[in-house]
Amino acid sequence: MKNLLITGGAGFVGRHLADYLAGLGTYRVTVFDNESLGDRRHLDLDKVAFVPGDLRDAGQVRAALAGQDAVVHLAADTRVMDSIEDPAHNFDNNVIGTFNLLQACRENGVGRVVAASTGGAIMGEVPPPVHEEMSPRPTSPYGASKLMMEGYLSAFSESYGVSGCALRFSNIYGPRSFHKGSVVAHFYKRVLAGDPLVVYGDGSQTRDYLYVGDLVEAIRAAVESDVTGPHQLGSGMPTSLNSLIDGMREATGRDLEVVYEDFRAGEVRNTWCQIDKARAAFGYNPTTPLSEGLKVTWEWFLRAAEDPTLAR
Repeated sequence: MKNLLITGGAGFVGRHLADYLAGLGTYRVTVFDNESLGDRRHLDLDKVAFVPGDLRDAGQVRAALAGQDAVVHLAADTRVMDSIEDPAHNFDNNVIGTFNLLQACRENGVGRVVAASTGGAIMGEVPPPVHEEMSPRPTSPYGASKLMMEGYLSAFSESYGVSGCALRFSNIYGPRSFHKGSVVAHFYKRVLAGDPLVVYGDGSQTRDYLYVGDLVEAIRAAVESDVTGPHQLGSGMPTSLNSLIDGMREATGRDLEVVYEDFRAGEVRNTWCQIDKARAAFGYNPTTPLSEGLKVTWEWFLRAAEDPTLAR
């Protein structure tokens, strides 16, 4: 049985991943999290160990890495607009935090790191589909921080034998995301509150939406492989914001009010990804249609509205 550490494991993706891996019976899972967004009470602490700590504290990171065989690095400051407002905070969490983690992996002999990255924010405004051979042109500090993370991951792979794979997540959605600021979670919370949905732009901008259940299966496959470098993870198809809202109307059965405002600086207009490399490298195969994923997610948000402990 392998020992695996999940940084940021008390957050949205981390909770799903911890439950999934612990349920396989082949991993002893430990979660490392500062609980700035996550909450350990959402973890099954009978099956998953929890270590409180912050990646910016090198000593805490070294202690958490002792005895681990592999790491899934999810902890990050992920909000594009927040990174524009406060780039130093984003840098401290995403760059210094990642460097501390890789140093600790080197010192503790941890041989495998699979890290969460991003496609659109790294590539900037380029003709889609985004793929791994494109030259990066970040348009926000968040995108720049993830590009730096990928650079250090590559350098530690080549220089120190810390085998690193960067998974460039598209827009991830699903149950247990009440605290998230991502578009699906944000819009569903506004629906529950009876507020209009605010769209910055005309709604024609496109994104690639991936259901969290498909994502965690891909992370496991990447951990168990020996592939290195960046790999795009998404549905492999574009969805406009207006189309997403139409899907939400169907999922909720409600006539949603939409307010359109000006585009915001620093945001990519159109991005979706090519997923051929991940398919070939570790059998990546997302199967959840957007309509089904939106329905399951909405049903969870309704339960969370009735039980506030789910939305902690």
